[in-house]
Amino acid sequence: MNIRNIVDLPDAHPDVSLGLAFEHGAEPVLVIDPLEDRIIDANPRAAALLGYGRSDLRSMRVSALHPGQLPALIVFSQAALLKGRYWTQALSPRHADGSQLSLEYSAAVLPTSAGQWLQIALHDIVERQRRMVDQEADLFMRSGIAEWQRAERFFQDIERENRLILRAAGEGIYGVNAEGITTFVNPAAERMLGWTAEELVGRDMHATVHHTHADGRHYVNHDCPIYAAFRDGTVHKADAEVFWRKDGSSFHVEYTSTPIRERGRLLGAVIVFRDITVRRESEEQLRGALAEVDHLRERLERENEYLQEEIRIETRHRGIIGRSAAHQKIISQIELVAQTDATVLITGESGTGKELIARAIHEASRRSSRPLIRVNCAAIPRELFESEFFGHVKGAFTGAIRDRIGRFELADQATLFLDEVGEIPLELQGKLLRVLQEKQLERVGEERTRNVDVRIIAATNRSLKSDVKAGRFREDLYYRLDVFPIESVSLRERLEDIPQLAQHALEGAIRKLNLPAITLTKADIDRLMRYDWPGNVRELENVIERAAILASNGRLRISLPEARAGQGASVPQPSQVRLVREDERKQRDRDNIVAALNVAGGRVFGADGAAELLGIRPTTLISRMKAFGIKI
Repeated sequence: MNIRNIVDLPDAHPDVSLGLAFEHGAEPVLVIDPLEDRIIDANPRAAALLGYGRSDLRSMRVSALHPGQLPALIVFSQAALLKGRYWTQALSPRHADGSQLSLEYSAAVLPTSAGQWLQIALHDIVERQRRMVDQEADLFMRSGIAEWQRAERFFQDIERENRLILRAAGEGIYGVNAEGITTFVNPAAERMLGWTAEELVGRDMHATVHHTHADGRHYVNHDCPIYAAFRDGTVHKADAEVFWRKDGSSFHVEYTSTPIRERGRLLGAVIVFRDITVRRESEEQLRGALAEVDHLRERLERENEYLQEEIRIETRHRGIIGRSAAHQKIISQIELVAQTDATVLITGESGTGKELIARAIHEASRRSSRPLIRVNCAAIPRELFESEFFGHVKGAFTGAIRDRIGRFELADQATLFLDEVGEIPLELQGKLLRVLQEKQLERVGEERTRNVDVRIIAATNRSLKSDVKAGRFREDLYYRLDVFPIESVSLRERLEDIPQLAQHALEGAIRKLNLPAITLTKADIDRLMRYDWPGNVRELENVIERAAILASNGRLRISLPEARAGQGASVPQPSQVRLVREDERKQRDRDNIVAALNVAGGRVFGADGAAELLGIRPTTLISRMKAFGIKI
């Protein structure tokens, strides 16, 4: 052919042209650029066969002409580029009217200055078969049995080549017809499934290897993506299912189910699958490890925040100091309840050491290896109650820029101390009660339910019974908290502990303030014991610390509110003071309480109750009644 008798190719490389044979050939021919997924040109016979105009084909991608057949198109193109020539019947181009054509593709590499193109001859399979039959019949008539045998060997070679390809594949491959019956199985599929091809061919494949979900639920074939491929004619993929082996075990698979067509009619599907058990297990282990790391990181961050908060809180001394009977009773109660997980409710006036009791219970319990988590319920705004107690997830509300673990999760396997529990708003008490009852919670903005193992210790300086009667505190929550009550008695009821408490406080102040040695004298003790101590131990510590700062020549300078100490501005002279014995004082106090109860009709709480008449808290009055053995 004269190289000058060529046809310029529109939109192609300027140095690449196709000849007259391409334009006027009897066979339909396409020229494609496989790397660019582009149809370079189609001769008139190809355009007529496909039903498109040549200009339309030139602007069309090869994959667009073969919707849903990209894997087969890639395999065919790569084989042709590698071998120089290749053919297939696995590709079915879409006609302009939407139908699928049954063609045989015969490709040859077309080297050009623009790269390696493929020249593809399109052959109508039905027409070819018809011609082959006619040719074979003619040959048979002319050449006899020898020619027929040669043709038979030709087809056997083709079949053998296809079998070699199937056997060499590492993935499992099997085919099913339109009824779901297995038509062929490759060796890789046999190895993975534990069935032989003879056992599988002719059987319903879904009922044999795909009948059940991973959790054991029945997998109906109408929901099977494999069967859907030859029902809707599209390729289906799955990566979260299992196949079942002959021995009853299962393995995780990912697969692609590709429909098989003939003259537009769906005949079945080819399924290519691989075992992804190892990969899935590795992914699960990685996800679990990452989740555990994230949980530990979050918990450590919150513990760090909490510990920093605890450092800022002035906790005073950690031990419970004293030898009084009231003190010894509390020690006995602590030792008794510490070995259990019972909920404890600590009552008493402010400054009596309720937190110290809570810490002592925790440190003597089996949970002592974890920190005591303290929550000041009075300091939490009601809009932040749920977030503070139960945590939240990122985006749960404005300002939630990251996940946050709540105090309950932070106290998992530990002890949660609810200080000033009586200050929790009524509308929020029900949420707290639910967690205490069910030992489960959900973070704000999250549906996941989390289990928590938390020991609860609550404290209050209020009368929760009175709050229950007044409708300020839920009765069910009160009884949930009041499993083991401990009353922290006031300093006025344990005056004999003042010397020891004062000495302990003085030693702490000297260490804290880096002061020289200071002596606590008997005169100092006597003065401290004559004071009423409305602020209890906390007030005593403050007085001692202030006296240590003002100390001179190693002697404390104790300053007490004279109005409280003497109930007046003037201080009587010793000759004017009638000394009262301790037993007389106690009897006087007892008589005073009995008189108040008689006036109040036996009522301790409320308006005109005995506590109000005496000008003291109801809890203080109850404590003194117990000390004096007074019963209503």
